[in-house]
Amino acid sequence: MSLSNPNLPKSFLALRTYTANAFLHDLLAGITVGLVALPLAMAFGIASGVTPQAGLYTAVVAGFLISALGGSRTQIGGPTGAFVVIVAGIVARFGMSGLALVTLMAGIVLVGMGLTGLGSAVRFIPRGVIIGFTNGIAILIASTQIKDFFGLRTGPVPSEFLPRMRLLVAHFASVNGAALGLGLVSLAILLFLPRFTKRLPGSIVAVIVCTVAVELFHLPVETIGTKFGGIPSGLPPFAIPDFHSEHILPLIPSAFTVAILAALESMLSAVVADGMTGDRHNPNVELVAQGIANIASPVFGGIPATGAIARTATNIRAGARTPVSGMVHALTLLAILLVAAPLASYIPLATLAAVLFVVAYNMGSGTRSALSFNWTLLPSRSGSSPSASPCLPISRWP
Repeated sequence: MSLSNPNLPKSFLALRTYTANAFLHDLLAGITVGLVALPLAMAFGIASGVTPQAGLYTAVVAGFLISALGGSRTQIGGPTGAFVVIVAGIVARFGMSGLALVTLMAGIVLVGMGLTGLGSAVRFIPRGVIIGFTNGIAILIASTQIKDFFGLRTGPVPSEFLPRMRLLVAHFASVNGAALGLGLVSLAILLFLPRFTKRLPGSIVAVIVCTVAVELFHLPVETIGTKFGGIPSGLPPFAIPDFHSEHILPLIPSAFTVAILAALESMLSAVVADGMTGDRHNPNVELVAQGIANIASPVFGGIPATGAIARTATNIRAGARTPVSGMVHALTLLAILLVAAPLASYIPLATLAAVLFVVAYNMGSGTRSALSFNWTLLPSRSGSSPSASPCLPISRWP
């Protein structure tokens, strides 16, 4: 197949004119966004009711495949906040085998959507539905982090919002001052460091500063090590999940929900990337890549994945030129897993809670920013030129 075929992954198309200078830009951008993704991947894993390494495995495996096979030059894939509530509910009811089955089925649906040309249909979802749904998820994510941020001693926390809030209020007197202090310091770093420098990822600085503080002052707070026993070193483990056929029918609605969310967020992220770079993504190729990534993720102990708007924007601002940067991002996380995984045991959960508080806040504003881009930037079904669809810019939809 010719490398000029517009339906090839963007990584293949980039090979036509790839240079050493482009690789240097991609290398630096990939390492930068990999460091940004490190605490986020762990935090999304914890918030989803699974282990922090499950989030890292997702960012490594799915993140690499989304960049290598996708239809966007600068898309960064991995676990995102959009899935947190859904994944937590599935794990609570069906366990990890149920989650693996949902992720696999969602991947198959995404591949089908891409092969049948439904990538461009995402533009017809009303703006109000997207904003309302995203803000609802953001509120739920923030509510799941209150316990760790304040260091509350509550025992098991209900998955439903109102019972969870009642339990947190009832146990608010058990606030851990050290955990609260670490959470506030982390928030201060996350909010104010970007005003002074854009080169240092605030999340990484917060993790390093607070982890050192925990060890230096022997603070009595919960860490990844005390709650999860740490993160194992090594490659993401390959294992066929233990699927249960009786779960297929009950989990079909969840699988379609995950697939639609993955399609929606990946298209939003790709449109944002197009607006920042002047490129044109291929939505159907992107959906096929998202599907393949979600089929592979549970085999390596991962969770659902999609394009990440904030990490994609970070990738572009760091100088990314091609999908190679996204692959470098995944390999950076893999290198950390191989070399520095034991150090993650000392990371305080209050810091990761602060990271997710900021993520939850940015989900609303980030989605509104994404929706301000014109959806007619989406290519036509052939992927060769922008669609001439007469639909209104998404920022003007009712």
